[in-house]
Amino acid sequence: MTTALLTDHYELTMLAAALRDGTAARQCVFEVFARRLPNGRRYGVVGGTGRVVDAIADFRFGEAELAHLRDTGVVGDEALAWLADYRFGGDVDGYAEGELYFPGSPIMTVTGTFADAVLLETVVLSILNHDSAIVSAAARMVSAANGRPIIEMGGRRTHELAAVASARAAYLAGFATTSNLAAGRAYGIPTAGTCAHAFTLLHDSERDAFAAQVDALGTDTTLLVDTYDITRGIDTAIEVAGTGLGAVRIDSGDVGVLARQAREQLDRLGATRTRIVVSGDLDEYAIAALRAEPVDAYGVGTSLVTGSGAPTAGMVYKLVEVDGRPVAKRSSSKESLGGRKVALRRHKATGTALEEVVFLASGPAPDADEHDRYLQIPLLRGGQPAPGLPTLEDGRQRVRTGLVSLPWEGLKLSAGEPAIPTVHLTGEQ
Repeated sequence: MTTALLTDHYELTMLAAALRDGTAARQCVFEVFARRLPNGRRYGVVGGTGRVVDAIADFRFGEAELAHLRDTGVVGDEALAWLADYRFGGDVDGYAEGELYFPGSPIMTVTGTFADAVLLETVVLSILNHDSAIVSAAARMVSAANGRPIIEMGGRRTHELAAVASARAAYLAGFATTSNLAAGRAYGIPTAGTCAHAFTLLHDSERDAFAAQVDALGTDTTLLVDTYDITRGIDTAIEVAGTGLGAVRIDSGDVGVLARQAREQLDRLGATRTRIVVSGDLDEYAIAALRAEPVDAYGVGTSLVTGSGAPTAGMVYKLVEVDGRPVAKRSSSKESLGGRKVALRRHKATGTALEEVVFLASGPAPDADEHDRYLQIPLLRGGQPAPGLPTLEDGRQRVRTGLVSLPWEGLKLSAGEPAIPTVHLTGEQ
């Protein structure tokens, strides 16, 4: 499927005008960055880089797309002829998926002619803004869970295609499984799921429903015990499945109190190894509040697919260089720094991150030692994916490593300054 029309009208009108006046072939550098983190956040996590690479590869104007542009009069014959042969031929560098980012981080750099690069603005931003928002929220949840697994189950709370991307972003952040089968097929993510309340209501009794589920799925299944009365539901679950039942799930009520009561009841019945899974409008704050409770796993839906209050990462795609000359927008509310930039993250010898240093690629580089790390990697060269691109599993490890590298206070869920400062050595304010 082509991604060519996942763009804004004005990008094509800019192309048409640039072709007409001869500026389309000027060599340009565009940068993706976030001026600030969402309110209350101390770090962001880059998500969607792999999807961006795929989207650029699929950015082609076929006959159907050209016919639509022609019939609607979006652009004229000159631009249509140019688009018919369009293949992005430039270079893209950026932060690898799972990398932490902060205000001003040059998350992605697109280099090419103006015509080549301007067309990619919307598709690049739509992917990075969505996926980075989801993975950033998910990383906070994983940190709050403190090693307990989280199941992604938000597919029914967002657009059907966003659900697949959200499941991928959650897995990148460290979620254990997803309920979304399309994400499982597309990205090799482990899937999980058993039964909803409807299955219990379908049967004449809760016992009949549990018996049918155990007969079909075995005793290692998870029984949903809160359709009617939780205490009676747990009793029935153990009577049907035995003390080797895999897990019970609680999906409503004060799950902390209910989990405590459930644990006591399960232990009293001899089901000491039966796990307790909780779900129901959980977010990172609810997960953190449950840390001291006997909860073995969490199911998270709505808060995950909506970015837990920050549904976009607020990234922008700005022209910063034309024919080697820095350019910058000077609006007081939307300032940008001119010139292509490079980022270096400094660390203590212990591995704790200290600061992010952003400097001009054309200027002197700051002194770096063995503990410092340059952040951008090649993503595309000459329009083709760079060799050895990180995998989704690489990204999962990168998130884990990044979170461990943050100063302790940077992992707090309370509002505060970014976990590490960004220092600009660009000669501009």
